[in-house]
Amino acid sequence: MSSFAKTDPKSQMVIGVAVIVIGLLFLVDNLGWVDLDFRRHLWPMALIFFGILKLLQTRTTSGKLIGGGLIAAGCFTILRQTGIIDIHWHSLWPVLLIVFGVVVVFKSAEGRSAFKQGGAVPDNEFEQTEINITSFMGAFKRRIITADFRGGEITALMGGCDLDLRQSSINGEAVLNVFSLFGGVTIKVPVDWTVVLQGTPIMGGFEEKTVPPATQGKVLYVRGYAIMGGLEVRN
Repeated sequence: MSSFAKTDPKSQMVIGVAVIVIGLLFLVDNLGWVDLDFRRHLWPMALIFFGILKLLQTRTTSGKLIGGGLIAAGCFTILRQTGIIDIHWHSLWPVLLIVFGVVVVFKSAEGRSAFKQGGAVPDNEFEQTEINITSFMGAFKRRIITADFRGGEITALMGGCDLDLRQSSINGEAVLNVFSLFGGVTIKVPVDWTVVLQGTPIMGGFEEKTVPPATQGKVLYVRGYAIMGGLEVRN
């Protein structure tokens, strides 16, 4: 199985510990024991938490940059709210553009490598065994045609992704890691694939609309997080 299949079981522990810590902070704040002004810092802390989840999940350089960017945005917001730093967002947006450009460069390098290995086919059909898709504030639509799909990674940030695998095949098992934050992901699979959802929805949803196949020889594991977003797998 490809390197994308390697998962870190610590990610589930991180979610549980984070929920416990958030609950304790709300409790001591509501009881008046400590004045944390926690509601004001909730969203920045959520960004840091989401960034940590992305870093634990990803196996790609671009994914690590996205996770680090979420953590940096949350830390910057907290430091600004507490008055430790005095930098306005209008002075920071060029840095965000630079970070986004770096992500695009790394994805381009990874795409060229996959292109050389698989070759191009017409009409947005790409011979790839492993994928790395990022959709940021936009829509991404891709059809994959391969006889040996091994999985990969999908990241949707305030955007959508439509992945068509209906003309692909699996040799045994494949793992697809998904991270959807304020976004939606739709995956279309062949009728002879068995889909196993192992994701964690956080104020979002995972939904499977597949008909169980007659044989169990081809299995696609879909793992990851749907955070205030959704994932749908259907055939």
